[in-house]
Amino acid sequence: MTSTNLSSKKSIKIPNFTPWAFLAVSFLGFLDATYLTAEHYLVEVPLCPLFGGCEKVLTSQYATVLGIPLGLLGMIYYLTVLILTIFYLDTKRTNPLKIAAFLSIVGIITSLVLLYLQIFVIGALCLYCLISAGSSIILFALGVTVFHFLQRKGINSETPS
Repeated sequence: MTSTNLSSKKSIKIPNFTPWAFLAVSFLGFLDATYLTAEHYLVEVPLCPLFGGCEKVLTSQYATVLGIPLGLLGMIYYLTVLILTIFYLDTKRTNPLKIAAFLSIVGIITSLVLLYLQIFVIGALCLYCLISAGSSIILFALGVTVFHFLQRKGINSETPS
């Protein structure tokens, strides 16, 4: 591959709304997960104005993985997507956005499993968990948009750096 081909791949423009939407949604998810993490470590249960199931969900055995609160894992996920998106916006290199789009697959799978647990196992819904699930769904849809656009432009062969 020539240097001209490499430089043109790095300068491919993703539709403008996509990275900005990635940025906004990952920031919302980060705020939500940070709040849940803070409440966990403060041993507080957040108010649950709509569904009333936050206490049941957030104190269930499914609220932690190996002693780590899911909120903290969510913070790490959303912060990673946020940083990758900022890096893309700064450099216009597609790899950071591709990695964020790939991570959105992990996010939606996790969210769907947790949503299943809330509905069918725990029998309660947590508003903050639903905000996170909604954020993951939107990030996944944006990720599909990124992959579709990159494949259509024929640059799917660029490897992550």
